[in-house]
Amino acid sequence: MCGIVAAYGVIDPEKCERMLARIHHRGPDDTGRVQLENAWLGHQRLSIMDVSGGKQPIADDTDSAYVVGNGEIYNHEDIRDVLSEVRFATDSDTESAFRLVLRDGSAALHEVRGMFALAMAHTDGRGAVARDPIGIKPLYWARLDGVTIFASELRAFDPEDQPYVEAFPPGHVWTPGIAGDDVAEGAMVRFADAVPVEVRPARNAPDKQWTEEDLGHIRDVLSDSIRRHMMSDVPVGVFLSGGLDSAIVAAVAAKVADEKGERLPTFAVGTEGSADLLAARAVADFLGTDHHEIVPTADDLEEALDEAVTVIEHFDPALVRSAVPNLLLAREAVKHVKVVLTGEGADELFAGYEYVHADEFSTPDALQAELVRSIESLHELNLQRCDRTTMNYGLEARVPFLDATVMRELLALPAEWKLKIHDRVEKQLLREAFDGMVPYDIIWRGKEQFGDGSGAKDVLSALVEKEKAKEGAQDAEPPTVEHGWALRSDEEIAYYRTWHRSFAGVRPDRTLGAFAEA
Repeated sequence: MCGIVAAYGVIDPEKCERMLARIHHRGPDDTGRVQLENAWLGHQRLSIMDVSGGKQPIADDTDSAYVVGNGEIYNHEDIRDVLSEVRFATDSDTESAFRLVLRDGSAALHEVRGMFALAMAHTDGRGAVARDPIGIKPLYWARLDGVTIFASELRAFDPEDQPYVEAFPPGHVWTPGIAGDDVAEGAMVRFADAVPVEVRPARNAPDKQWTEEDLGHIRDVLSDSIRRHMMSDVPVGVFLSGGLDSAIVAAVAAKVADEKGERLPTFAVGTEGSADLLAARAVADFLGTDHHEIVPTADDLEEALDEAVTVIEHFDPALVRSAVPNLLLAREAVKHVKVVLTGEGADELFAGYEYVHADEFSTPDALQAELVRSIESLHELNLQRCDRTTMNYGLEARVPFLDATVMRELLALPAEWKLKIHDRVEKQLLREAFDGMVPYDIIWRGKEQFGDGSGAKDVLSALVEKEKAKEGAQDAEPPTVEHGWALRSDEEIAYYRTWHRSFAGVRPDRTLGAFAEA
């Protein structure tokens, strides 16, 4: 997990250096850069794999091609087996993807499994920039006069460039031109869908109930993913919200840690007596983890609010409410570990949100389509909050529910099984699959949004009302965002104003696509 900056075309090294410095927080362990005739690559490193030898940019054998990367390639050992003829310079997972593309071209990115943003450049003008199919790792770009620039965060870009910044689309690879003015223009190609095409149609299983074999398959697929996501040369922990999804991750991770003779670190946050804090404590006691609690006061949450809006580069109230406690949690967790696992993606795979059980999605095909749509939108919502709050402190968050194999297998389950019919509760399949591995009360605990369960929502809502009264704005017309839609609540107005102070030049319709359409 790191931060990257790349430029192709007419290079301004000073601009690139400014951009790289603004994302130092993403990789405080090391800084690297390389400048070629028509390209510049910069890297802020968070050392997780090959701590001593994985410095970036990484070069090929002749120092004619280079790569910088952000994220983790979970099948990097499999790639190395395929590239048996290659002599690797490091044990870095990024080098595995780099060597595969050097040998087989950018189409080979389809074989790469993980969360990543990669930028490659060659002395002859060739290159490639790519983002993982889900968009777990962030990437933005701006196409300017004579140069195309990329960075891991909005904050990296100069103010005068912000109006041109867009979110780079997941599952795509951009290649620059190789001569003259064409270098900055380049071409864009999709190399993978967020959700594998073969699982998009819903499987029909009218009136058929799942079997123990089906539950065992779910358990095995998820457990294998969690094990693979613990790949690291540094300590790994779990963000434990007290909900079903993070409890399952913690249960499997604790078992893996125990097999190594270690004790899993877990981290929870909530105001004194909050539901999430108490539930997380129960899970930690049950699993015997090395548990850490952050118990913020109302003043602590208020103090973190403006920073959270700026850090997550977003103003959606649901994201902000969860980002504030997440920011405090990450600040504490990084004192103990460099990597944490989270439960992001489980609600999208198992229909955990209440809205998907409305009449609009009551048929298997409609539900399946909505689950796919929600996964495809995650990079603009929950994953953005997840990445920024952790990486603000140089902490890597991993999301085992969004592994490509997990999505392929679990979206292939009959959609009927995920409907709330026959007295089922939401995520009944997932609950039954892991029944017994976490406390009974947690397995069957109802869903609660993280910002609500942590106690942050009430504190922040009260703060917004106080600020509104102070400004005498009770009857004011809601402002509109510069490029379109009206803001939807007083809370959103307040967060937008904070966001706008840092990102006045950014166009939300280009950088917050799914949110802008909501």
